[in-house]
Amino acid sequence: MKLSWLLIWAEILFLKPVTADCNITSQTVICEESGKNLHTIPTNICQNVTKLSLKNNKITLNDTDKKVLQRLTNLTELYLNENRIIVLYNNSFCKLTKLTILDISNNHITMVHKAAFAGLNQLSKLNLFRNNITQLDSDVFTSLKSLTVLNLQDNLLKSFHMKSSCKLIKITLAGNPWNCSCDLLDLQKWLTTSNVTMENENNTVCAFPNTQKIISIRTAVIQTTDCDFKKDSFETTVTSTSSNKLKSIAFLTSLASTNNVTGNNGTHAVLPLLGKSWTFLVGVLGFVLSTTLLIFTAIKCPTWYRYLISYSHRRLEENDPEMFEQEFSAEVNSFPTVSGTNNEHSIVIFEKIHAFVPEEDGFIEDKYIDTDGISEES
Repeated sequence: MKLSWLLIWAEILFLKPVTADCNITSQTVICEESGKNLHTIPTNICQNVTKLSLKNNKITLNDTDKKVLQRLTNLTELYLNENRIIVLYNNSFCKLTKLTILDISNNHITMVHKAAFAGLNQLSKLNLFRNNITQLDSDVFTSLKSLTVLNLQDNLLKSFHMKSSCKLIKITLAGNPWNCSCDLLDLQKWLTTSNVTMENENNTVCAFPNTQKIISIRTAVIQTTDCDFKKDSFETTVTSTSSNKLKSIAFLTSLASTNNVTGNNGTHAVLPLLGKSWTFLVGVLGFVLSTTLLIFTAIKCPTWYRYLISYSHRRLEENDPEMFEQEFSAEVNSFPTVSGTNNEHSIVIFEKIHAFVPEEDGFIEDKYIDTDGISEES
């Protein structure tokens, strides 16, 4: 019981004062007094209301405000001017399908998202007067099929593109720093070809360049040849950049396949044609040569290594008998010994071989010469 009383008192203290001083009827809610200082849209507004005016408050149109607006599906007029709205997010008014007038002028709007006005199929009048909008996407107003009056006065727009599908009758563009160059050419063509009436045309003048200052944006002279040249040069730059990227990718792919073929089969594939840049050509050739050299070195290195290890150089020298004996004895000792042999047998063999060592006179004694017969004859 106590809890129910607390809820009633809370409603009286917090909800009632919000709309107590507002002008409320069965279908309208008008809270325009500056002393109200509303930070959010009141949540206790009747769902049948068709006109809601919250002028001169501190509303920011946050998520809570958008949820409240989604319940007011019968709204035909909404006035949020002179508040503190900074950004118009996507689907801010998506459920207000019957809305015909939307006034959000005199705020601090700097950005309007592409689908900010989605769902406003019946909207005929949109007021964005005196904000800080610097850029508008060309599709922002595409969904507004019934829009006839648009006010963009006193913003920070330098260029703007309006699609031909818009059926505007009246537009206000004064008070913006328009740049009468190629970026404004589409807007100028739309203004001259459509049946739209530009309000306050005498004050809708160019701010840039200096040669076009104080000239109406509708009659300012914009050199179309310069625009075509810039457009062609931009497209050429984009095309050449894309082409260079594709050539680089194709070259790297072919180079990788060339390296694979060289490493496996020892053959070289033909490289694709390069561009005219000598620096690029020299760099590519250096890369190919160094890669080939590394592959060739990797293939030949094992063979060279075997040759280097197996090669042993020794100079031939004349050895005296003692050195010969030492070497021979070393070789004999290296032979495997056979069972049944002894050291005496080895000594006999060595003595026989040693008998062939030449004497100091340089003559070799021949056993077959009969030395006794020679002595008798002499």
